[in-house]
Amino acid sequence: MKLTSLTRSRTGRVALAAIPVGIVSSLLMAGVANGAVPVAFAVSGSPFKIAASRLEGTGFSQYGGVATSPDGKTVHPVAISNIKQASLADLCQSVVTDTPLGKVGLLIHAGGGGNPATASDLQIGLTDLQGDASFGNIRIGIDASTVKTDAKGQAGDFAQDSDSISISGLKQTAWSTQAGVFTLTGLHLQLTDGEECF
Repeated sequence: MKLTSLTRSRTGRVALAAIPVGIVSSLLMAGVANGAVPVAFAVSGSPFKIAASRLEGTGFSQYGGVATSPDGKTVHPVAISNIKQASLADLCQSVVTDTPLGKVGLLIHAGGGGNPATASDLQIGLTDLQGDASFGNIRIGIDASTVKTDAKGQAGDFAQDSDSISISGLKQTAWSTQAGVFTLTGLHLQLTDGEECF
């Protein structure tokens, strides 16, 4: 998985509207007087895809943020998803880059055979998330600065949190993923001609 550093920024504000049914998230850009951004990721120029047959997690929250290029010139609105403890069965990650030799991909598989990959303090900056989801003790429409997770958003922003989260058939497109510890059981990394997880 791709690891990045998180920083605070004051260049704009993103409000997140989340609909748990179908786990569809959309981002709405909104200007405010102090112009604060909850979280900023420094990312490469390529989004990547992550899939898993099942994600099980505890300590979940979600709110708006941005992913920025290292030079600060490109900004991507994202949904920031935090999970304190997560397990991912049949994990797949893929990224594809156009090169002078054509498309070149990096494909990673882990967590198969009944031994899921695990992560602690997982944080993802995503733009699309699909799957069948259920939440335990969910709170929707709370202030992003009051979520139960250690990582929090900007005061006044829309957020949701829950004690637990379960997603089957997970498919997501993201700009950044980081974790305190990420254990990839049965890791298989390979170069491809552009093969993706989905």
